[in-house]
Amino acid sequence: MSGVERSEQLGAMSAGEAAGRGGGFSPGGDDPAVPGPPEVGTAGSRRRRRAVALVALTVAAVVAVLVIFLALGDPQRGALIGRSAVGQPAPPILGVTLTGDVFDLDEQRGRWVVVNFFATWCPGCIIEHPELVTFSERHAAGDAIVVTVAFDDSPEAVRGFFERAGGDWPVLAGDVGSVPVDYGVTAVPETYIVSPAGYVVDKLVGARGVTADQLDARIAALEALGDAAGTAP
Repeated sequence: MSGVERSEQLGAMSAGEAAGRGGGFSPGGDDPAVPGPPEVGTAGSRRRRRAVALVALTVAAVVAVLVIFLALGDPQRGALIGRSAVGQPAPPILGVTLTGDVFDLDEQRGRWVVVNFFATWCPGCIIEHPELVTFSERHAAGDAIVVTVAFDDSPEAVRGFFERAGGDWPVLAGDVGSVPVDYGVTAVPETYIVSPAGYVVDKLVGARGVTADQLDARIAALEALGDAAGTAP
């Protein structure tokens, strides 16, 4: 046999052996000497999954905020959300008082209304309460009244407080709807003055609440400015 024929025979044998082991050269096949391709993006896949989860949580949070916003009330009344109602027509206050009577702010036109946002757990509310009693007694003739809107408090706790501390004016507690939001209440105590024409013309806040003299002085000043007609302060 010639050298050429021997070489061809050896080549054919090598090819046959390779075919018997799996059909020829295959990168990353069974041959441990040949490195296979790297695993496809294990770490990258985890990062992508985390990114998708983060986006989903963000979308869920945005949807939740939107649902809460829409649940606060109708769009026209909701226009006051996030800011004080001062200078605007007074948002409606309509509800059943602790005595079972119906209070409607719209029926109070022609006199000043002091809208006091209150809670039994609020130190400033407790401090200012005797001053509101004094103010109410000064205006027993009806030229001005106080109405209390309980903020995040139970009717039972509010009723017990008024029985002990006094105060003969309308008190709304329990489900007060969106009234605190409509007025822009951020903390208690907060007091708003509504003019005889039905406009919110002042807002009084402070750690110790308001005093009777302060309320009378402010109403007198507003009357002198003509704000009883309902113009903004």
